[in-house]
Amino acid sequence: MPAIRNALIWDAGRDRAEYGDIVVKDGFISSVTAPKEAKEPILYDCKGKCLVLPGLVNAHTHVSMTLLRGLGEELPLMEWLQKKIFPVEDRLTAQNIRSGADLAIMEMLAAGVTCFADMYYFMDEVAMSVLESGIRAALCRGLVGDDPVKLAENLALAETYNGREGRITVQLGPHATYTVQPSALEQIAATARDKNLGIHFHWLETKSELDLLRNEYKTEPADYLEKTGLLGVKELILAHCVWHPAEQLPAVARDNVTFVHNPKSNMKLGSGYAPVREFMSSGVRVALGTDGAASNNRLDLWDEMRFAALIHKGYNLDPTIAGARDILKMATVNGSYGAGFKDAGYIRAGQRADMVIVDMDNPRYVGCDPGNVPEFVVYAGSSRDVRATVVDGKVLYRDGEFATLDSEKILAAASRDRRILAG
Repeated sequence: MPAIRNALIWDAGRDRAEYGDIVVKDGFISSVTAPKEAKEPILYDCKGKCLVLPGLVNAHTHVSMTLLRGLGEELPLMEWLQKKIFPVEDRLTAQNIRSGADLAIMEMLAAGVTCFADMYYFMDEVAMSVLESGIRAALCRGLVGDDPVKLAENLALAETYNGREGRITVQLGPHATYTVQPSALEQIAATARDKNLGIHFHWLETKSELDLLRNEYKTEPADYLEKTGLLGVKELILAHCVWHPAEQLPAVARDNVTFVHNPKSNMKLGSGYAPVREFMSSGVRVALGTDGAASNNRLDLWDEMRFAALIHKGYNLDPTIAGARDILKMATVNGSYGAGFKDAGYIRAGQRADMVIVDMDNPRYVGCDPGNVPEFVVYAGSSRDVRATVVDGKVLYRDGEFATLDSEKILAAASRDRRILAG
């Protein structure tokens, strides 16, 4: 039973951080004791100079789009998709998906991300990357139109990988309102309920989607989610939610529903401003995501946290909105819960040992104390401060080195595939 020694510990269940030792057994936290009390072998000695947080969760992304980063910059969403992204995606191979996923996992582990929720193609390749790297993930195969072959692929993914090593959950992945007709969406939702699976769905990212619901389908967003059966699935991950009407939020504020806020992608694509203040006041669970690296262009949850906290204060002319503690909760336990990992996101006995170790021995943390940890992390912190990333009690990243990944090999493969795709 290894232990993280003498760390300053914070999670969303604490009013104040506290110093302590964290003892790990069989991938779970077995106890949190007073500092320097644990007698177990040392997994990491923080020496009172490091902060330990729950692992960060990237609750909506498309990891293999690391290979598409920089393509079709500064275009509106639909033009960007149809003219720049879809043509390249049509040429993607299983090998491309694997090299892009490996590259993304490197980037995320180095930034303290221990779990991500992903929708794309050739998802068995992403699953293998997850298993070999040691990270945690919620995976789904993107579904477009009414295609029984793609749905069968998604169900096969679930049959093979759902629950695998306790590190993978599988959802069904209907892409969006404009790519999946309501009748097909009803069938997908019924299948998800029958198989006890969740759904990961792009939801009202742009105003045109809201117009589609109202003008063509003659329905309101909350009614659409109810009528298609999406609200009845095991877990419903709704990505973006920029244009969900505030007055309809109480109808979707359910324990199985998670809105994923992707502020930098939404701003970069000019999609609009998600009303996160209204999300929170209506009791909707909110998590944070980066979206894909082609539309962000980073997979950095630290960036996302700071940006999310600042834009809502500025837009609403109110510095009390989207407080640092709320933002950190979005980036940790809310993301874990939404992705189907109900026993992760806190640092307490019985929780999965997913943690990020943060160096406080640097200029940005002068003045940080047990009472103001969230504010320092969100407003002053950076992914540069990550010293180690731990999943299931195993150190996967430490001081620039990866325990399970061959970084040189991954970079070479990704560079090769990008040259081919961009050519």
